[in-house]
This record gives sequence, structure tokens and C-alpha cells, in this order.
Amino acid sequence: MEAAGNQNAQGHDGTAAGAAGPAVAVRVRGLWKRFGEQVAVSGIDLDLPAGRFIGLVGPNGAGKTTTLSMITGLLRPDDGQVEIAGHDVWRDPVAVKARIGVLPEGLRLFERLSGRELLTYLGRLRGLPVDEVERRTGQLLDVLDLSAAQHKLVVDYSTGMRKKIGLAAALLHNPEVLFLDEPFEGVDPVSAQTIRGVLERYTASGATVVFSSHVMELVESLCDWVAVLAAGRIKAHGPLAEVRGDAESLQSAFLELVGARGDAGPDLSWLGGNR
Repeated sequence: MEAAGNQNAQGHDGTAAGAAGPAVAVRVRGLWKRFGEQVAVSGIDLDLPAGRFIGLVGPNGAGKTTTLSMITGLLRPDDGQVEIAGHDVWRDPVAVKARIGVLPEGLRLFERLSGRELLTYLGRLRGLPVDEVERRTGQLLDVLDLSAAQHKLVVDYSTGMRKKIGLAAALLHNPEVLFLDEPFEGVDPVSAQTIRGVLERYTASGATVVFSSHVMELVESLCDWVAVLAAGRIKAHGPLAEVRGDAESLQSAFLELVGARGDAGPDLSWLGGNR
């Protein structure tokens, strides 16, 4: 496990975050979640290194969203422990929430506020000084190409605009770790490139990004560390090159790890034939 890079960014309260971050940003031990008879997450143990761009990848239904929801305190696990920046998610939730930013799947926002009003409200809720909230809000709206829509109600935002204002809200307090669940899902190429640029700048400062996706090409182009999840279990984890191994791409390695079938499946000769 590599040590994290330097953390020169300011913390959530505007103070220096320290010369170096912890070697492990997120520590997961024995994480379980069941929904009735269905086991969604099956005893996960995982250490996510600080200062890295981390991809949590897996097929649909693998347990990615459930895992991220438990890690970020949005869903209580049946068993197990999660620590973020050395703080237990369930025993010390206030300290954890001050250090993380979350862009969940199915993002819910205060839709009757404008984009600027939303960020101002959330900044004050976080306890940031008024002047600092205004400064950060203006910068985030500008860099995410939302300045022209800052006085427009969030309810009228497109999918891409909603993802971008959600990302701005998650970044406003300058968290140590940012969690994103399918951040590029349903986003147009222009918005996706904007989001990507902001995330790359964020990780370049020494912060940690953890994002889930089932699009291997995207993960391979963005991440330097990955964890492969299938049927609620971790199949592989580590630096991207290590997980990919001798395969020609992460996609190929992923298909082998999750046991995807290589043939076309059952005979469908009737499909597309003469009617």
C-alpha cells in the first residue's frame, strides 16, 4: 500500500489540512447488508488509499451503491465497521460528515432554490463564513460552467446541470474524501468533460475520490486504483495496472474476474429472422 501524497488543501473549516494525509482514507472491515433473503454485500474487507482516484467497479446489481451508501453513513450495515480518515462512520458521524463529500445516485436537491441559493444555504449549514461561501460558490459555478444558470431554479436544471450543481455542493466544504455514485450517468459529453476536469484538479491537490461505475473504459481513463465488486464480494483490488494484469484492457480483466460468459448465450436464431 502506497502512502498518500501531500495534502496542501485547506480543510472543511478553512484551515490547513496538514502536511500529509493518512495512508488509508477509508478502512472497511466485515461489511454486511441483507435485504430479506438477499445478501447484497457479503463481508467486505477493503482499505482505500488516500490521495488516489479510486474506481469501485462491478456489473449492475453487484452491490456498488449499497456499499457506498454504508461507507458514507446513508445506510446502516447489518454488521461491520467503516472508518474514514480515522473516524468511525457510525460512532463519530459528525466528524466523518465534515470530512466527506457525497454525490449519491438518485440525487435529491432543494429544487425550489436557485443554483446559487442552494450552494449558499449548504455553505452556511456547514458553518463556513459568509464571505468564504460567496467566494467558493462563485468559483465553483464558474469552473462547472453554471454561472449563466446560477439564478435559475434547480428544478429546471437538466440532468447534466443537476450533476454539476450536486458536485459543487459536495465540494463546497473542501472534503478530504469525495464519494461519487455513477457521476457520469446520463450526462452529456460536454458536462462529463467539465466534471472530469474538476475531479482531476481535486485529486491532483492530494485529495481522494472514490467513484462507482460499470463503464470500464471510463474507469481505466480516470482511475489509478480500482476495486472490482461482484455479487457483493470484492474480487480484486489494487493499482489499476496490477488489477488489469496481462489483459489487454481493464474490460477484459473485469469480465474474467466476474465470470462473464464468453459466448453469445442460448440460441436466438429466431430473432430478426423472417416473420
